Amino acid sequence: MVDIAVIPVAGFGTRFLPLTKSQPKEMIGIVDKPVIHYIVEEAAKSGIKTIVFVTGRHKRAIEDYFDASPELEYHLEKQGKYKLLKIVKEISNMIEPIYVRQKEAKGLGHAILMAKKVIGNRPFAVLLGDEIIEDKKPLLKSLIDKFETYQTSILSVYEVPWEKVSSYGIVSGKPLEEDPNLLLIEDLIEKPSLNEAPSNLAIIGRYVLTPEIFKYLKIIKPDKKGEYQLTDALKLLSKKDVIYAYKFKGLRFDTGNKLEYLKATLHFAVNHKEIGEDFKIYLKEFASKLS
Repeated sequence: MVDIAVIPVAGFGTRFLPLTKSQPKEMIGIVDKPVIHYIVEEAAKSGIKTIVFVTGRHKRAIEDYFDASPELEYHLEKQGKYKLLKIVKEISNMIEPIYVRQKEAKGLGHAILMAKKVIGNRPFAVLLGDEIIEDKKPLLKSLIDKFETYQTSILSVYEVPWEKVSSYGIVSGKPLEEDPNLLLIEDLIEKPSLNEAPSNLAIIGRYVLTPEIFKYLKIIKPDKKGEYQLTDALKLLSKKDVIYAYKFKGLRFDTGNKLEYLKATLHFAVNHKEIGEDFKIYLKEFASKLS
């Protein structure tokens, strides 16, 4: 049973400077929710009860967001704003958070290793804190369901344009006859050149991993930037155990990228229950002025 997840949130968010100089990138808002809310919401809908946030010293706002806020709750109740009061209480009751401090940003692999003492010897999920995924069924729930069947590490992959393969961990593998969306991984390469890439299937920010991954996270070498990459540990694990990749075909927004962040904002704005229809009207008017 997978009921615990790790969300690394210790990065500096340099792609969004100067906005992220004093504000965590995960707390940047999309309409009326911060990015991290969408990530945690997916985890909760997938049956995850406990989330280990691997944080840095500049990420206190994330802890505050998922904590109770008695003063705000009292104010809302006194003002008779019961709908907002319900929303605020639901946030603090969504999951049981645990916070682990990463003193130095040394890559995704190092961040996950920091959670080892909390995870122990049980399978766990990993969600990256800046990737919002949308599908009819939560992607993480799909991975957990596959894990329950195959009982081995499963990561999610997504077709990207060939010219962008050097920005991702890339996998190659054979589709299973009984489940064509699931690939038996044969190779993993972290940020290959176009000539080195065995496919254009990029690893995206959802994983379900067995605790064996910690053994390999301890022995991998840092890359040229001094960072320890999860992909390198997965490659070592794949030589000992079967690992699968699940092909995802829904919507994905890398909100650490400015353009993708704006696309995500538009997507969730036009689908917002309160402002969606009015925003569509505005967009049509705005678009007409561009032509």
